[in-house]
Amino acid sequence: MRRSDSPAPIEPPSRLHIFPSPAALPLPVYRDFVAMLFSMWVPIFGLGIVFVGICLLVGRELDNPLLLALAGLGAITTFVRLATIRAWFRAGPVGDFVTLKRWERRYAIGNYASAILLALLNVIAISSHYPLLHLITVSLVFSFGAGIVSRTSVRPKICVTSLLIATLPTIVALALHAFDAHPIPLHGELFLIEAFIVAMITGLSLQTVVHLYRSAVEHHTARHDMAKLARTDALTGLSNRLLLREQFQFHTATALRAKNQVALHFLDLDGFKAINDRYGHPAGDVLLEQVARRLEGMVRSEDVVSRLGGDEFIVLQVGLSDDSEAELLARRIIREISKPYLVDDVSMSISVSVGIATAPKLGVELERLLACADAALYRAKAGGKARALFCVEADAAMADMAA
Repeated sequence: MRRSDSPAPIEPPSRLHIFPSPAALPLPVYRDFVAMLFSMWVPIFGLGIVFVGICLLVGRELDNPLLLALAGLGAITTFVRLATIRAWFRAGPVGDFVTLKRWERRYAIGNYASAILLALLNVIAISSHYPLLHLITVSLVFSFGAGIVSRTSVRPKICVTSLLIATLPTIVALALHAFDAHPIPLHGELFLIEAFIVAMITGLSLQTVVHLYRSAVEHHTARHDMAKLARTDALTGLSNRLLLREQFQFHTATALRAKNQVALHFLDLDGFKAINDRYGHPAGDVLLEQVARRLEGMVRSEDVVSRLGGDEFIVLQVGLSDDSEAELLARRIIREISKPYLVDDVSMSISVSVGIATAPKLGVELERLLACADAALYRAKAGGKARALFCVEADAAMADMAA
C-alpha cells in the first residue's frame, strides 16, 4: 500500500456498463459493495422459510415428490447462504481485490441457486391449475425481485442475472399456459396479460438496477474521495497520521492472526534543515516529494509509507518473520535516501536516520511504537546519523516515562 489506497479512475456514471468489471471501481468502493452483499441475512432467512413452507404444504397436498424435493433443496440452499454470511464476518476485514472477488462469487452462487429453485416452483405451480398456488408463487417472485434489487443492485451482474433466472421461466410458463384448454372465460388472455405484467416489471426493475448502481458509485466514490483527502498528506500524497493509525491497526490485527510481525521504521532526514534554510521552502518541498517517491519505490505493495510532518516519515513493513528483514530494509532506505537529488538543476545530498520498533513484541498501540521508535531514532542521530537502530529496553522505558 504505497499510497493511501489511491483510487483507480472510473468511468463517468452516464457511461457505466450494466455489467461493469470490479476492476473499474476504486478498491475501497468495491470493498463497500461486497460488504453490502453480506450485510443482511434476515431477508435470505425469511425467503427460505416461506419457500420451504410453500413447497412442503403444497407438495403434501398434491402428493408431488418434486415439490418435496424442492423443499429440501431450498432448506439446504438457505443454510449454505447463511453459513457463507457467517463465514464472511468471521474472516474479518478483507483488503485485496482477489479475495473480495472470491467472496462475491460465493455470494452469487447462492443467489443464483435460490433463483433457480424459485423458477422451478413457479413453473410447477403455473402448470398445476391451482389458482391460489399460482397466485402465491408469482407473488413470491415479485418479493424475491424486490429484495434482489434493493440488496444487490451494487453488484449489477449478480442482481440482473438472478432476476432473469427467476422471472424468465415464469414468463414463458405463463405464456405457454395461456394456450392450454380451459373452461374459464378469458383464461388464455388473462395469462398472457399476466406474462406481460411480469415481463414489464422485470424490465422496469432492470432500469432501477442501473439507476441505483450509478447512484451508489457516485455516492461511495465521493465519500471515499473526501475520506482520502482527510487521510492524505497534501504535499507528498502519502498517508498522514490519521490513515497511518487505521493501517497500523489493520496490519497488527493481521499479524496477530498470522503470528508474524510488523516493523515500524521512524525516519528523520539528516541535513534537511540546512537545505531548507539555504534554498528555501519550495526547494525543500520538492526534495520531500522526491524522498517520498524513493521510499514508495523501495517497499512492497502491502507495506505503508506515511509522512508525519516536516522531514519525518514512517514506513510500516508487514508480514515479517524476524528482525533481520526489518534491518535489511532500513539499510536499503539509508543507502537510497543518501543518494544525491537534483532540484532546480542543483544537486543536493541528505541522509536519513532510522529508529525501528516491532509489533506485537513492543505492543500493538501505535503511539507506544512511535515513542519507542523515536527513542531509538534519537540514539541513532546522536551516534553519528545515517544509522538504523532497534528499540531496546532502555528506549522502551524512556518512551513509557515520557508518555
